[in-house]
Amino acid sequence: MSASQSPYLVLARKYRPQTFAELVGQDAMVRTLTNALESGRLAHAFILTGVRGVGKTTTARLIARALNCVGADGKGGQTVTPCGVCTFCRAIAESRAPDVIEMDAASHTGVDNIRAIIDNVPYAAAAARYKIYIIDEVHMLSKAAFNALLKTLEEPPAHVKFIFATTEIRRVPVTVLSRCQRFDLRRVDVAALVAHMRGILDKEGVASEDAALALIARACEGSVRDALSLLDQAIAHAGGQVRAEQVRAMIGLADRTAVVALYDALMAGRVADALDDLQAQYQAGADPLIVLEDMLAFTHWLTRLKVAPALADAADMPQTAREQGRVLADRLGMAALTRNWQLLLKGLEEVRQAGDALAAAEMVLIRLAHAANLPSPADLVRRLQSGTPPAAAAAAPVAGGPDDGVTALRPGAAQDLVDDPPSFAALVALFEAKKEGLLALALSDHVHLVDYAPPRIEIRPTARAPRDLASRVMHCLRQWTGRPWQVVLAREGGAPVLRDQVADAEARQREAALARPEVRAALAAFPGARLVAVRERAAEPDLPAPPARADDGEDWYQDIENEA
Repeated sequence: MSASQSPYLVLARKYRPQTFAELVGQDAMVRTLTNALESGRLAHAFILTGVRGVGKTTTARLIARALNCVGADGKGGQTVTPCGVCTFCRAIAESRAPDVIEMDAASHTGVDNIRAIIDNVPYAAAAARYKIYIIDEVHMLSKAAFNALLKTLEEPPAHVKFIFATTEIRRVPVTVLSRCQRFDLRRVDVAALVAHMRGILDKEGVASEDAALALIARACEGSVRDALSLLDQAIAHAGGQVRAEQVRAMIGLADRTAVVALYDALMAGRVADALDDLQAQYQAGADPLIVLEDMLAFTHWLTRLKVAPALADAADMPQTAREQGRVLADRLGMAALTRNWQLLLKGLEEVRQAGDALAAAEMVLIRLAHAANLPSPADLVRRLQSGTPPAAAAAAPVAGGPDDGVTALRPGAAQDLVDDPPSFAALVALFEAKKEGLLALALSDHVHLVDYAPPRIEIRPTARAPRDLASRVMHCLRQWTGRPWQVVLAREGGAPVLRDQVADAEARQREAALARPEVRAALAAFPGARLVAVRERAAEPDLPAPPARADDGEDWYQDIENEA
């Protein structure tokens, strides 16, 4: 490098904001600071929090410049718009101002580092208006260091200002937060980032595509510094022109249009096409994990589009993908979308843990395609109630051979459902008829019935009843009747067990039978005989009444013989 050639300065440093107006996406904070500076109501301590790269340290330096700026003529006071040319502005911008002390708490965590600050706080600023301490990543300080700072932070000298920056506000003690004025720096949205990068590229004389800038903005998750770092890399990668295809290959992103086509193939049951699409994106440089993350984001967008169309704007999504997404949203129900969301969430964990990410992603896609052809629970219940065997969803069948892993319900299954048993005895008889002898025995011998009101049963089981009796009874009744049952366990009360009731009824029948004269006569006629059982005799069919006697006094059977 020649002496006249200066070293390259990355875009994130070259285009660091020099005024509050240049801060990207932080309008609320800028407005508050502007009003505080103009009214002279500036706090003695600030804490700035937000994700990486949104301007916390930059804001701290801008506050330091605003407080110490003296203007181009050296006679100005604190201002919202620092001049940038005075001695103090240039010294702070170049990190050489003796009265603006910056400390990285990640490498200076101990109480000794804070004690050095406390010892210097009483002394006035050497040349500037205020002595300003900027502590970055303040959450990394030890507990003892925080405790040592508390008293000074509560009542600092008038010439001292503290500015803290952190990405993890929850790790900062409440006692520190209560002594500071807090500003939450927001993530910068995609549209603002794209506009910011476009302005920088215009100054650099680099051509670009809006789709490429949208990809970078989406990948950086609201961080301006990350966006400019990726933009720097994209300029070098593309040889002076930023294009979407090159950006996608550089950072391993999936094509949004290709993701929508992949999603559509899965929902239509075209597994082979979906696997080919995934393979093509993988060969193009897309990470299978990112493909699934984009599918998860697309599922979320489809759901928003379905429930709140006005809120489902996606500036970073191509127009073709948006149109195809609206068609999918109309075709898919909420049950299918929420099922896809759960399957993709579980699939992401599997891909992260798998040794072969591509194979794991393919298994997730196959699972999604087969789940797309399953009927919804509401449709299944409706078809069962109407007696129609449930069919697959309206999508095309999944190609996968004769055994595709989906078990079809047997035709006529709805006709096998039984009515609710009218009594508890009938319920026990139903269990016997369904060959559930052990459950029938437990219900008749070890259960005191408290209340029977289908589909609710309240029972008090004895100590000899199975512990899982209630759950097994509910499961069987749900299968047999087609609707859920509730078995409630009571601690007291209830009728005698069914077997005792039957035995008592039989004993009463035997006593009533023994009291009848004809039965006593029969037992007396057959010495040693005993009454074994009492059965109700079936009603005999009605016989024709005998004809009336003739007037001449002849017997009625003679009339029958004459007629014959």
